[in-house]
Amino acid sequence: MTLFDLPLDRLREYRSASAEPEDFDAFWAKTLGEAREHELGARFERVVTGLATVETYDVTFAGFGGQPVKGWFVVPAGITEPVPVVVEFLGYGGGRGLAHSHLLWASAGFAHFVMDTRGQGSGWAPGDTADPVGSAPAFPGFMTRGVEDPETYYYRRVYTDAVRAVEAARSHPLADAARTAVTGVSQGGGITVAVSGLVRDLAAVAPDVPFLCDFPRATTVTDRTPYREIGNYLKTHRGRAERVGETLAYFDGVHFAARATAPALFSTALEDQTCPPSTVFAAFNAYAHEDKAIEVYDFNDHEGGDMFQQAAQLRWLPERLRAR
Repeated sequence: MTLFDLPLDRLREYRSASAEPEDFDAFWAKTLGEAREHELGARFERVVTGLATVETYDVTFAGFGGQPVKGWFVVPAGITEPVPVVVEFLGYGGGRGLAHSHLLWASAGFAHFVMDTRGQGSGWAPGDTADPVGSAPAFPGFMTRGVEDPETYYYRRVYTDAVRAVEAARSHPLADAARTAVTGVSQGGGITVAVSGLVRDLAAVAPDVPFLCDFPRATTVTDRTPYREIGNYLKTHRGRAERVGETLAYFDGVHFAARATAPALFSTALEDQTCPPSTVFAAFNAYAHEDKAIEVYDFNDHEGGDMFQQAAQLRWLPERLRAR
């Protein structure tokens, strides 16, 4: 693979053509307000994992529509006082996995909340959260479920779950709510960007090769899935591109980034054809907080920085969480 997107100097100046809906803020205020009409009801049940250095809890909380969403809550073993909390969102198709699977952030001394993604969890890791909401005809995958109306679009439910996941994580007595960070890779990175604009008092945001950003460019510059699901849908449903584009604008990371209020560390890879670097830079360049940085991996595809990015986060995130 070779570099296929804009040169790096142009990426640093690139701005998305995504048009923000006039009622963007009202739409999300209404959506989250409706979700909060349901009791959060976060339940934390201790599970035995065989691990000596962490304690793990099986979590259930009420997400979109009051529907149950699962998660894991992992803390350093033996702590008795609240510690900063890192909320993590997962990549496309995967679920929360098994209870012993998440060790990084608890090993670094933080509480770690992992949100299961509704309806997924059958790709690269198992999940336990159903999506009980129906959909109009859609291309296989999740990108086009309910895509002709923002009220019915799949990611309306997921983004709402994510905000409620932050609320659930903060509700645990061992979580220091004032020191909350959100992070994730790919789809998890895109959800992270969305949450950065929907939760106003985060301490830090760390989206890694984020998906779900700059839909107008992403759907035309790459033919890889998951973005290609949208093209395949429109290939069959001719003449609906404008309507679908109007829906996607409510879920575009570019518009959430413009509302962000916390420091951020992004990452991108210049050979990434799944989440092209121009789409990542579109969100990064729109990101509203002045304390922001982006790690660029010149010769990597969608794996991005992988363990190198984790190392960068381990250097960057503690400074933001422990300084508050």
